[in-house]
Amino acid sequence: MRILVIGGTRFMGPLIVRMLHEQGHDLIIFHRGQNQADLPEGVREILGDRRHLSAVAERLQWIEPEVVPDMIPLIEQDAIEVMRVFKGVRVVAISSQDVYRAFGRVNLKESGPADPSLITEESPLREKLYPYRGEKLREADDPQKWQDDYDKILVERVIMGDSDLRGTILRLPMVYGPGDYQHRMFYILKHMDDHRPAILVDELEAQWKWTHGYLDNVAAAIALAVTDERAAGRIYNVGEPITFTWAEWVSKIGEAAGWQGRIVTAPRGTLPEPLRAGINAEQHIVVDSSRIRQELGYREHVDIDEAIRRTVEWERAHPPAQIDTSQLNYELEDEYLSR
Repeated sequence: MRILVIGGTRFMGPLIVRMLHEQGHDLIIFHRGQNQADLPEGVREILGDRRHLSAVAERLQWIEPEVVPDMIPLIEQDAIEVMRVFKGVRVVAISSQDVYRAFGRVNLKESGPADPSLITEESPLREKLYPYRGEKLREADDPQKWQDDYDKILVERVIMGDSDLRGTILRLPMVYGPGDYQHRMFYILKHMDDHRPAILVDELEAQWKWTHGYLDNVAAAIALAVTDERAAGRIYNVGEPITFTWAEWVSKIGEAAGWQGRIVTAPRGTLPEPLRAGINAEQHIVVDSSRIRQELGYREHVDIDEAIRRTVEWERAHPPAQIDTSQLNYELEDEYLSR
């Protein structure tokens, strides 16, 4: 199968490319060239800006791809461009579970009572668009300007709205693993490696649940959806089958890290504001990924304990270049613990 990957050089992208290459597919990667790509021999590269896809349309169309996985469709215009350039070709768009209404309620962007339901592909989506747009729009030269227009809901509408083509949508969870440029596990691990005797968490937040997915397993799900024609016209949630509470998640990281401390749950609302997560912890994000398992036969090939162990090892070897010290407020933690 001839596959043209848009993006594919950061975090899970190279892993997906390697998986598809090992399966014997003909791969071409279209990217900006800003990240050094460790690509398998024989994988071709085309450099360009996906924000200006039409500028290289003829060159990309000449390849005649059979399927186009788009790793980075962030705004509505991205989806419009890719569907225009690759008309008649199945596009597999990487989306996010932040499209669901539950996310809007967790992030205090939308009102309403907490919904205890398991989140399926049919669950209600956010009612408010542009989840990262503030009251004031960012300046044109702000590197985060794209966040003002970010919305995967709009991306999905375009990809799935073509009556002549059945696209595929993959809604990803919180993805962790080696290469995570957001370092989602780092600050928990930093507490442990700094020999903190306790990790403080609000009692409600300690019970909060958010579905995760390990890098290798999520990449395998994407590769499966790219190559299996049964995925045409379908939307899939991806995520681990078991969703831990936040306290359980911290505990599992502690086991992998060899931490001897304890998790201290503080009575609801008693922690100083800097030590709280600042979310609506009554709304869980527990996602049902049974559809991709039943329809495509997806299964994780790296178990949770090994996944966390690998991530801990990588985070220790690759700390972020700039550490946000506000997340390491040990003085305030000690003050609370001494009460």
